[in-house]
Amino acid sequence: MDVFGAIASLDLPLLLRPLHGLLGAFLNEPIPGILVTTERSMSIQRFTAAHELGHFSLDHQPSLDDDSILRRMPTSPEPTGHFEEAEADAFAVAFMMPKWLILAHCSRQGWQIADLRRPEIVYQLSLRMGASYEATCRTLVRYELIAFADMQSLRQTAPRLLKSTLLMDFSPSDYHRDVWLLTERDEGTRIDGSRNDLFVLRLTEHSNGGYIWNFDQLVASGFAIVRDVRQEIDAKEIGSPVVRQVTAAPEIAARGHLLIEEFRPWQPSPALSQLALDFDLTGPEEEGFSRAERRRLLEAA
Repeated sequence: MDVFGAIASLDLPLLLRPLHGLLGAFLNEPIPGILVTTERSMSIQRFTAAHELGHFSLDHQPSLDDDSILRRMPTSPEPTGHFEEAEADAFAVAFMMPKWLILAHCSRQGWQIADLRRPEIVYQLSLRMGASYEATCRTLVRYELIAFADMQSLRQTAPRLLKSTLLMDFSPSDYHRDVWLLTERDEGTRIDGSRNDLFVLRLTEHSNGGYIWNFDQLVASGFAIVRDVRQEIDAKEIGSPVVRQVTAAPEIAARGHLLIEEFRPWQPSPALSQLALDFDLTGPEEEGFSRAERRRLLEAA
């Protein structure tokens, strides 16, 4: 869900600022408006913006919101009995992570409900939902897709471990960045990430028939290939397809379209397989207007 795009479409003023001690704020005087911090990750920026949009949509009083909106999610009203914060949290969850969208991602990726108890699956789902790992765990409980005990087990697995497992023997400069696992099932999707994210492309390569994946456009789109290996699918079968696993890092913050094809070098057309997707790696949001509002103003100019 494009939270910032939805806010821009409502002509609801939103500014990003380095808010010390706050994640965001909703104001209604002299006109309604939203503030969101620039000092947190994109997933927290998105949830904060959705929370403040909830205050606006539900005609709430002004609110200054700190980290408690994350700890309280999705439903735990304040001890005073003031329900507006819990209502805004519930709005944010329903808006950002509706159940139908979770199930749509599961269908595309071939994940079963039982797979939602696996931390590596939930982490990849969280990236596609644009939410944090913990928020996704809590939301799965809210929709009764997993049990509360499953959520507690999932939360015991640190995202850093999931990232290092995907990256294998490649060590990034830090583990604050997210690591996406992309396969043929991501064909035709859109990746909304951050400029420091890493990408592991795991693709079946039919080298037994002379086909190889060509990553020239990946490099031309501003990505650096930092690891490229092939793994046998069936070591006992001679000439079986292999898994091509390429780790790539964006060198610039960019938006664009990516097309990677599997073909024979001497016969580039037609391609046997392809992975085509749109990407926006210009996050997180920086000070000023949101990226969605800036695009809208440029289109109107």
